[in-house]
Amino acid sequence: MSRVQLALNVADVDAAVDFYSKLFGAEPAKRRPGYANFAIVEPPLKLVLIESPTGRGQGVVGALNHLGVEVETPEDVAAATRRLAGEGLEPDVQMATTCCYALQDKAWVSDPDGAPWEVYTVLADAPSENGLGCSTEACAEPVDFGATGEPAGSCC
Repeated sequence: MSRVQLALNVADVDAAVDFYSKLFGAEPAKRRPGYANFAIVEPPLKLVLIESPTGRGQGVVGALNHLGVEVETPEDVAAATRRLAGEGLEPDVQMATTCCYALQDKAWVSDPDGAPWEVYTVLADAPSENGLGCSTEACAEPVDFGATGEPAGSCC
């Protein structure tokens, strides 16, 4: 099963969890300080909430932190990477990287306006945000792809 991921910057993660729990009729699949994610069955959506001191003023476009497509296996990430590269999008591949409290394989690309998209799979749960003990504030920063095309300044 694949599903779209939407990662939002929020000023108050507790208030956002309360709202989105009611909106989608679901509780978070993962909850950490300043962070929550929902694995919503209908519609198929991975909703990630990242607390940011300035709320929606952070990110690529206001509330947007990044977008993604969650896939089931590392092989699915590899297939998506080949397809994206074949389309000339030059994905940035990150294997066994830790962010958003999970060990992941992923490939990043940006749309023409700079919105970051990741195709990823979760390999395992992780005790910290990026494996280096980063704070949720570090993950609430906008994803900057810079000249190298690699995400910088954010672990998600």
